[in-house]
Amino acid sequence: MTVDGKYKSGKSERDENFPVASRVIASRHRAPILAFYRFARAADDAADHPTLDAQSKLSILDALEATLLGRSDAVVDALALREQMRLRNLSAQHALDLLKAFRQDVTKNRYGTWDELLDYCRYSAMPVGRFVLDVHGEPKSTWQHSDALCTALQIINHLQDCGKDYRKIDRVYIPLDDLSARGLGVRDLGEPKASPELRACLQSLAAKTETMLPEAALLPSSVTDLRLAVETSVIVALARKLIGLLKTRDPLSESVHLSKPYAAVIAARTAAATVAGRAFTRSAFTKSSRMMPHER
Repeated sequence: MTVDGKYKSGKSERDENFPVASRVIASRHRAPILAFYRFARAADDAADHPTLDAQSKLSILDALEATLLGRSDAVVDALALREQMRLRNLSAQHALDLLKAFRQDVTKNRYGTWDELLDYCRYSAMPVGRFVLDVHGEPKSTWQHSDALCTALQIINHLQDCGKDYRKIDRVYIPLDDLSARGLGVRDLGEPKASPELRACLQSLAAKTETMLPEAALLPSSVTDLRLAVETSVIVALARKLIGLLKTRDPLSESVHLSKPYAAVIAARTAAATVAGRAFTRSAFTKSSRMMPHER
């Protein structure tokens, strides 16, 4: 038995807002990260498909889980991740947490409060960073910083796509209480241009998301792998720029995405600064360790 792949969007890691297992990441770590991404992409495509009925979506997600856990060989994308987990002795829990979020996407299309949205991100976003950290052998103490970064990235995506999500799949991640506090309803997200009240609502959510970045910014310095430090520092920098756009532009009628050339410039500058900072820190530590106690 196999699962028909016609439901898939064709979107790949190259289409994402943020780097996914870029060439910065050590080659030995790229295969499991890409396998995890493609598993998540297959699940996301099923949950977000505009014409599949709910039962068909849930059946695909169930097939992904069954293949991941070795009860079936029905889904190619799950087979690849299963093999990488076997080779690296990695837990399936992060992928199972993602499936919980995608099942929720099928059955729940409104979020009442900010806390409700954060609880969703616990399953839809945090497992991604945690898996990457596990692949690199980083300690669980880094999860707190990664969780903040992944949650911020998820909410940035929700804000960017708030109009499209409502119009195409009738899903609203903007907390209903934030909308109602400004006299708004979900139908306002379907307008070609945001009203002043809706812009204020979305900008306030962008500002609230921005408060996660100081915690997220601790991630690059907390990981031991230099390449991962560079990758995560670039992601933090891109997140800052995108939040800046969301605080000044209307996602219903204006672009709130970074152009590829501009993102590349930000990435290059941030990567260089991160490498230089690591080199300086290492040099300072080496010098300090060679000093006699009375010289420190």
